[in-house]
Amino acid sequence: MKVGKISEVALSRAVLKQLNNKRDEVLFGGAIGEDCAAMKLAAGEVCVLSSNPVTGTGKVFGALAIYSAVNNLAASSAEAVGVMITALLPEDFKESRLKELAEMIEEVCKTHHIQVMGGHTEVTTAVNEPIFSVTAVGKVKEKELLRAKCAKADQDIVMSKWIGMEGSVAIVAAKEKELLQRFPKAMIDKIKAMLPNCCVLTEAALAVKSGVSAMHDVSSGGIYGALYELSEAAGVGLEIDLRAIPIRQETVEICEYLGLNPYYLKSGGSMLMVCDHGQELVRLLEKEGIYAAVIGRTTSDNAKAVINEGEVSYLERPKADELLKV
Repeated sequence: MKVGKISEVALSRAVLKQLNNKRDEVLFGGAIGEDCAAMKLAAGEVCVLSSNPVTGTGKVFGALAIYSAVNNLAASSAEAVGVMITALLPEDFKESRLKELAEMIEEVCKTHHIQVMGGHTEVTTAVNEPIFSVTAVGKVKEKELLRAKCAKADQDIVMSKWIGMEGSVAIVAAKEKELLQRFPKAMIDKIKAMLPNCCVLTEAALAVKSGVSAMHDVSSGGIYGALYELSEAAGVGLEIDLRAIPIRQETVEICEYLGLNPYYLKSGGSMLMVCDHGQELVRLLEKEGIYAAVIGRTTSDNAKAVINEGEVSYLERPKADELLKV
């Protein structure tokens, strides 16, 4: 495609025709000639926003871009209403690929009743891979708004699903041919099937109903980064049982092959939930088919301890995500 803002014809043909899911709260948006989007709120509701960038060439990155933004809203107990997407594309990007991405984005949004409210699509010489910046727009009753800083000392820390899922999906999307020379196709297919699990909206809604005090989604920087951020936001310490942190064998194997540390690998699809009765929340989630585990507790001091069969280490400040090495 030509450098610059893509043409109205291409925008309509490749993007807008694929975006059909609508919500009553959205007054307007996602149309040629409209530079803004608008949504209405009920009395007592507040608007919650979150932005996240994702870089990648495969169409799965369209889904991951949406998940990364709406998962942040879910951690605040907000309901995602819509997304605004800015796509910066390289010159060799084909319109057919843009259409595939728009279809993937619409599929994800339709599944979770989210409307694509608008955005901007541009071809630029400044990038050599597509960059998607997604701003998620949500709503929540003001009295129900959660923040990570609301975690208290002496509470259980529950984690949903498995660490490294988002990173595993992204690695397979980028290096599938290489990985198939090393691993059986059945294993690679299992990793691909993790994609829908990279969304935390279901467990977040259940956790809010159960009365959690705080949540924090596990994304860039992995589980170690998320735990450190939670501790700093709430001003509490941590005691984490390393062996209790759930991880899929498929993630372990590709991380070993590529020399990556899975505890610093992007983990969209995992949610940290802080509550008084962790095992009750685990049972509630598992009744709905969502795997979860109590991985530790908050403490009244500032130490961020990770315990591995009696040996104690301490979390460092978040590092660059391991996915960047790939």
